[in-house]
Amino acid sequence: MPDPSGTTSTPPAPARKPLTILMGCDTFPPDVNGAARFAERLAAGLVERGHDLHIIAPAASRTHGTWVEEHEGQKMTAHRLRSWRWYPHDWLRFALPWMSKANARRVLDEVQPDVVHFQSHIVVGRGLAYEAQKRGIRIVATNHVMPENIMEFTVIPKFLQKALIAVEWRDARKSFDRAEAVTTPTRKAADFLEKATGLRGVHAISCGIDAQNYTPDFTPRTANRILFVGRVTGEKHIDVLLNAVKLLPASLDAQLEIVGGGDQLKNLQALAQSLGIADRVNFLGYVTDEELRAAYTRATVFAMPSIAELQSIATMEAMASALPVVAADAMALPHLVHDGENGHLFRPGDAQDLADKLESVLTLPQAELDALKNASLRIVASHDIQRTISTFESLYRGEPVADPVTDAADSVPAPE
Repeated sequence: MPDPSGTTSTPPAPARKPLTILMGCDTFPPDVNGAARFAERLAAGLVERGHDLHIIAPAASRTHGTWVEEHEGQKMTAHRLRSWRWYPHDWLRFALPWMSKANARRVLDEVQPDVVHFQSHIVVGRGLAYEAQKRGIRIVATNHVMPENIMEFTVIPKFLQKALIAVEWRDARKSFDRAEAVTTPTRKAADFLEKATGLRGVHAISCGIDAQNYTPDFTPRTANRILFVGRVTGEKHIDVLLNAVKLLPASLDAQLEIVGGGDQLKNLQALAQSLGIADRVNFLGYVTDEELRAAYTRATVFAMPSIAELQSIATMEAMASALPVVAADAMALPHLVHDGENGHLFRPGDAQDLADKLESVLTLPQAELDALKNASLRIVASHDIQRTISTFESLYRGEPVADPVTDAADSVPAPE
């Protein structure tokens, strides 16, 4: 329409109606793990954009019910389910599987969401998917789970585990088939999920991070500090990292910091003692967000020996702190660590190869170290949490999305 100056102006686009979103999680803060951290950040980002966000998750204690919780500075409604402790794990609590549909019915009737987004198909997501589909509610599903990792915390004999893993994946597909869109953090993880379940069209959407929360440090290093952040469990292969530190030249005076807790803490402390490196390894346990960011900032190099990462938020946080990374050449880690560009990949389980790659970083001249640090910042920039939130908003509204290109490997055309 014409304005007083005689020019034609375009009317502003109408404001989009905020959504009521119900997010189902088997793990959510105060739990400390990648899936819980992602769900928390996504939920907080959606609230910040004006959406009405509800969480349904197991209670973190015996107290259960519905109340308002604050996460990442944002308030949201939490429907905390009666939960029980899973004692093979050091902290995990779970809702009873046979109550999942009844719990879902109750919360769905109360919330009346526009969309359901379940973060796990195991208990909470299973009931939500079934009941939301009956009501014609749009469903989005995200997979953070590998049944192979879950088996570690069961008492099931090893010889039965392979068959049970196949059963688990078939069962998972029943829930994922109810969703209009299925996502997982990387293309590698999406390919893995499609192969394991027979699904097609799985979206690769980064968990994302807010890089502004981290503080790179380019001052000349005065010490050789190696950092690991994550759950202290068998799947992380921290024993390989300890053996690698043992193999490093004593002249490097390398110190290892391990941030996180888990069922293998005492075993790994004993291993460090037996290897004669206890004075060079500091097990920090669970730390505050401020302490975690400080640990990233003071480190020289980040090490991730795990072979089961569907993305690795900790590795992205390290990169946002301008750390070179030495990681296992397994699962999704090569999407973040470009060998020779922002760090190195080592043969999974090979302590000597890990030690050699760590030594190569720790002995670099400052200018070459800075080049690796700058490359980490450049690569992680494509994993911006705001882009992740926008992509999920589109999925919630049923709009077509193009999977964000978050890695050079993602943009390489498939061979003909």
